[in-house]
Amino acid sequence: MKAERARAVDLRRRAVDLPERMDADDADPEMLARTYALFTYVNAILSGRRGLHNREIDPRARHGSIRVLDIGCGGGDIARYVARRLRRDGIRAEVVGADIDPRAVRWASGADDDGLVRWRCASSSQLVAEGEQFDVVLSNHVLHHLSAPQLTGLLDDSVRLTAPGGIAVHGDIARSRTAYAVFDALTRLIAGTLLKGSFIREDGLLSIRRSYTAAELAEVAPPEWRVQRRFPARVLLVHAGHLY
Repeated sequence: MKAERARAVDLRRRAVDLPERMDADDADPEMLARTYALFTYVNAILSGRRGLHNREIDPRARHGSIRVLDIGCGGGDIARYVARRLRRDGIRAEVVGADIDPRAVRWASGADDDGLVRWRCASSSQLVAEGEQFDVVLSNHVLHHLSAPQLTGLLDDSVRLTAPGGIAVHGDIARSRTAYAVFDALTRLIAGTLLKGSFIREDGLLSIRRSYTAAELAEVAPPEWRVQRRFPARVLLVHAGHLY
């Protein structure tokens, strides 16, 4: 039955007309808070945060202080993870978590007990206008939320926000039948317990349907951006300067 349900969903093209519930202006505040809290655990499994840190952040941090920007930071778990690892390693760092949704920024700042991250309710274009630059510009599960013009704007802004020798890495889910079926099966098991009162399962399935395949992302990205696949169902859009 689970396989049949997954096959019934049309994954041949992006379902851009299906909005995610947590993005709604009238999203239930308690469910939203529960979702932000659960992102810590979901992204520990799905975001590839450890590999990103090891490949891109740590090598640049070895040259001295480092600035890192998390665009569309949501509940802020990725930004906090990066900041805590850098502090543990004795690296002087400034980590900024930015989101245009004030609900996300309020929750993220309230969850930052260590005060390690500078939280901004700001868009990437606003940060560009302020003259900000960072050694690492990243986002997690943001691309599938964007319209075509918004994606173009984010990528243009990311280049301007990246300091010489820096890198911009936007990671997202790669749409596939396997990814959908596995997420559906695993979250169904805990929908009434661990995920209860959150948007994780419903919006997660919608996120996969809205996401790009690697080939689709390569078609819409400017030529200076490269697409990378990561196991098991992840795609990265990367713009890199030369390392110091």
